[in-house]
Amino acid sequence: MAPRSRLVYGVALLAVIAAGLGSRLFGRDLPTLIAAYAGDTLYATMMFVGIAILAPRWSTARLAVTALAISFAIEISQLYHAPWIDALRATVPGALVLGYGFLWSDVACYVVGVALGASLEAVLRWRYDPA
Repeated sequence: MAPRSRLVYGVALLAVIAAGLGSRLFGRDLPTLIAAYAGDTLYATMMFVGIAILAPRWSTARLAVTALAISFAIEISQLYHAPWIDALRATVPGALVLGYGFLWSDVACYVVGVALGASLEAVLRWRYDPA
């Protein structure tokens, strides 16, 4: 299998980030379910795509496991509260990257988000590179 195109995945990464930020920015205009869970789902998809850029020769399964592990680690880190990390989380970039508090629903969203990224990749790679 040929390595992934960093350019294509870079564009995909920007699209996923834009969709995730848009789900937060325009959440009041979206259906409740989408507003509540799209951001966390797309966060994990972003992690999958971002790792694909860094490791273009990795298998889809390895990317998925790594993206899930990182997403889970960040979510679990939200159980830790110290003044320095809570101050970091109080900033917009810190909140976007580290989140605020542990939620089991976020863990479920991460599984869905990584599955979404891996499934789309598998379908598109098969369609455009069936050999």
